[in-house]
Amino acid sequence: MAVHGERSYDERFVHFVVLFNVDLDYFECHEVMEELWLEEGRNLLYQGLLQAAVGLHHWRNDNFSGAVKLFNQALQKLVHYPDAKMGLDLRQLRIDVARSLTLLGSGADPRPAFVPFEVVVEDDQLRLLAKALAEIPLELRLHEGD
Repeated sequence: MAVHGERSYDERFVHFVVLFNVDLDYFECHEVMEELWLEEGRNLLYQGLLQAAVGLHHWRNDNFSGAVKLFNQALQKLVHYPDAKMGLDLRQLRIDVARSLTLLGSGADPRPAFVPFEVVVEDDQLRLLAKALAEIPLELRLHEGD
């Protein structure tokens, strides 16, 4: 558990933020968050974050129907949370997921260009933890617990 000030964040949650925003490694986002999601009793917020990442993974790999499915599922989970939770701007995340769905469903281009987005970090402590973790090379972070 990464503790900083009054808040504490599970290291896997911090790693998810870094994988999502810095590495753009949405597959590993899934791996990290799924473990935390299962451990935390299938928390719907974690599941929504996980599904947003997997939606981006599918989109980048030209699996447009898979991306649409996961983005819709993410929105169904995230709509139940306030605009800010766990140090993240969930309002902006919902906007970005909805915008992605619009791009994927516009029909103007059968293969819409991949447009990544970030999970916006609102909490300074989470931002500092993520910045410190991002300085560790990806290959070391991914195999640290092995």
